[in-house]
Amino acid sequence: MELTSKQRAYLKSLASTEEPIFQIGKSNLTPEITEAIGEAFNTREILKITVLKNSTDDVREMANMVAERTRSTLVQVIGRKIVLYKPFKDDPEIVLPK
Repeated sequence: MELTSKQRAYLKSLASTEEPIFQIGKSNLTPEITEAIGEAFNTREILKITVLKNSTDDVREMANMVAERTRSTLVQVIGRKIVLYKPFKDDPEIVLPK
């Protein structure tokens, strides 16, 4: 899903109030973490993830990998935080601006 700059800005503003619900550490991106992130999209449309300093992988590369594996959209990578978006299939809660 491609986002316009206006939609991306809107999602960033929503994510700014969210707390990170996942932390990726020195074990990097395990299948278990990827699966847990995928399952979290069943109850939320926007997720914030923190990559700890002891992780050796590139944060942007990791963000792209998580987005691809969970079929979500990468909204932003800022510092060591990743914001992902995946709308609910049936009834999206977040209405994106046109």
